[in-house]
Amino acid sequence: MSTPNPLGSWVADRYEVVAEITENMPTGLTVSDDGRVFVSFPRWGDAVPYTVAEIVDGRCVPYPNAEINAWVEGDGEGRLVSVQSVIVDPNGDLWLLDTGAPQFGPFVPHGPKLVQVNLTTNEVVRVIEPSPEAVTATTYLNDVRFDFSRGEAGFAYITDSQAVGALIVVDLATGESWSKLRGHVSTKAVDQFRAVVQGIVREGYRVGSDGIAISPDGSRLWYCPLSSRRFYSVDTAAILDRDLSEDLVAATVTDHGDKGASDGMESDTDGNLYVTAYEHSAVFKFSADGVWSTVVHGPDVLWPDTLALGADGYLYVSVNQLPRSPLFNRGVEERILPYLIIRARVDATPIRLKGTRA
Repeated sequence: MSTPNPLGSWVADRYEVVAEITENMPTGLTVSDDGRVFVSFPRWGDAVPYTVAEIVDGRCVPYPNAEINAWVEGDGEGRLVSVQSVIVDPNGDLWLLDTGAPQFGPFVPHGPKLVQVNLTTNEVVRVIEPSPEAVTATTYLNDVRFDFSRGEAGFAYITDSQAVGALIVVDLATGESWSKLRGHVSTKAVDQFRAVVQGIVREGYRVGSDGIAISPDGSRLWYCPLSSRRFYSVDTAAILDRDLSEDLVAATVTDHGDKGASDGMESDTDGNLYVTAYEHSAVFKFSADGVWSTVVHGPDVLWPDTLALGADGYLYVSVNQLPRSPLFNRGVEERILPYLIIRARVDATPIRLKGTRA
């Protein structure tokens, strides 16, 4: 007969600290297959000298260089304005998802974009701005996943996190993009949503589709609004068809039920899904056979934001105390440094949908 854990115990606190960050508040996180770690710092009101960095020997180094990070105000052409997410693609390049929207406000001209960086040369090789018809005036590009096994050069899938959210598809061959499921129940913030974080009721969270993950064969895309406790998936063939009606796309959406409130998502080659649980200082795993378990749960995991599965079998997590930041705390600063990058061993393999051209 097993002995129960004491009341108030932490059930999965054997995670490792990869880095302690004191300069900026991290959101995005990714790990290359050779172990390089990259983070992003959106400009949400703090003094942010660089919005993307590589963690080298435990310290943040502006990436790919200081110059491209040196945006102050105005036009975003040739500069990184406010990068929300970073992700390594199936071929090993790094992509930076720039919201172009400092402090969650309107995006600046040439602000929203996908920026491709070659990790061998550490140089920008391509910039893709969304097509005008794919976005609205309040679009907030949040997270992205790639599938190079479809189409001429593959596709990128992006969550638009404004309250009336959407999924945005980018054709990497042409650079053209379009939105699907805008305002659908699966992409928009739940009305009167209230989060409870560290025992405090948090109101005013109006964030639509946020977390995103792709199935091992690329046939389905998982996603969830931040201001919701449910998660969904959609047939990627449906959202790739620009001419398919919204009703027919919506007919392919599956409501997978309650998972708790989440920010980031990740998936592995075995079909397991990982989700942050920001109300519980935790990360959960939803196995391919439908069983829930706890991967991370600890006292320092205040707002687990982004998940990244490394080729080393570790699940990496950015932890940023977001509810204590002035932007989400009625203007009051209550964050306690440092912010953390942590990891937990899950012995899983990241999905790399390369196709026959890679």
